[in-house]
Amino acid sequence: MYCEITQGIQIEVTPEYLAEESSPEAAQYVFAYHIKITNMGQTEVQLLSRHWIITDGKGLVHEVKGPGVVGEQPRLKPGESHAYTSFCPLTTPTGNMRGSFQMTNDRGAMFDARIPLFFLRDTRAMH
Repeated sequence: MYCEITQGIQIEVTPEYLAEESSPEAAQYVFAYHIKITNMGQTEVQLLSRHWIITDGKGLVHEVKGPGVVGEQPRLKPGESHAYTSFCPLTTPTGNMRGSFQMTNDRGAMFDARIPLFFLRDTRAMH
């Protein structure tokens, strides 16, 4: 698991290779990543948008920006968490992802909560 805390917002990431969804002979590798966002701060926050930087095993970079996560813009009171799973297809058996969630607190202040750099690997292709 990968973890990072920014201004009281803890983001935990657990990546997973999905062998049953992937087709290495067709250069299709599918990864899931499980995200848990926990508000460890003193004020309520809301996730507004996301910014991902995805790098494949060849060094090609793809950026993704958009509102919310899986169609939601969760509000988190102090101590609350929000968990979701999403997917990332790659054409290589390795890659990495990092990024940020754009947040606002109940005073209207905006900030970016960093998503830690995490690695996507088809461990079977490493042998």
